[in-house]
Amino acid sequence: MLPPPRALLLDFGGVLADAPARNTAEPELVRRVDEVTRGEVGTERIRKDLDAGIRAYAAWRDDVGNTERSVEMGHAQVFRDFVTADWPSAARAAVEGEATPLAYAWTWRSGWAVRPGVPEALRAAGAAGLPMAVVSNTLCGAAHRDFLDRAGLTHLFAAQFYSDEAGPRKPNPELALLAAREIGVPIGGCWFVGDSVHRDVRCARRAGTAAVVLMRSARTDRESPLPDALPDARIEDGHGLVDLLGEALGERSDR
Repeated sequence: MLPPPRALLLDFGGVLADAPARNTAEPELVRRVDEVTRGEVGTERIRKDLDAGIRAYAAWRDDVGNTERSVEMGHAQVFRDFVTADWPSAARAAVEGEATPLAYAWTWRSGWAVRPGVPEALRAAGAAGLPMAVVSNTLCGAAHRDFLDRAGLTHLFAAQFYSDEAGPRKPNPELALLAAREIGVPIGGCWFVGDSVHRDVRCARRAGTAAVVLMRSARTDRESPLPDALPDARIEDGHGLVDLLGEALGERSDR
């Protein structure tokens, strides 16, 4: 039996929303970069360099960006370091000048969908009076905010914390601690729900959450296990979170 939560901290990708894995740039991003650079680079080179940049940024996330003190890269730096390094100077400057809207296009996924059972779990937590916050690593939190808004879920969250806006990125525990402070609940009273052992479970353990719930996703299945970062519970989707909340809150109501 997990300790009853006083609040929920939830990851975005793999928990609230899911989408097919992507290793190539969306056509809209290629179009936007071509427009910003006024055709100076050419769409084929843009596509090739964006695809390489997406892979390089992913490798950085798994290495330098995956430590206890890691912080998110700025929008302009991502393009400068991973995409436009050998472009003509005018094209580089144009991309850096529009880096934030381009980061939005980089982040947005046309295939995002709310995970099964998540609306029911959020409503159950809200009905129980539990404040909730999103705690997510991302290149552009604005894209995540817009998706949750379109899905009709924004009103259920007391706060949303994204690494590009806040600075720290999981497994740096500070991102979770910032969210807990914002919603006014001690971190020791929060459940953390994530889909990554390497990022979410490590972050939650370092922060000192009351419990860590691992929701299975495609990323969960790819990760190697970590003996020193074990979750308190494993669930398949939002329906499993509904069950866990029912058990824990029922236990609290009996006391």
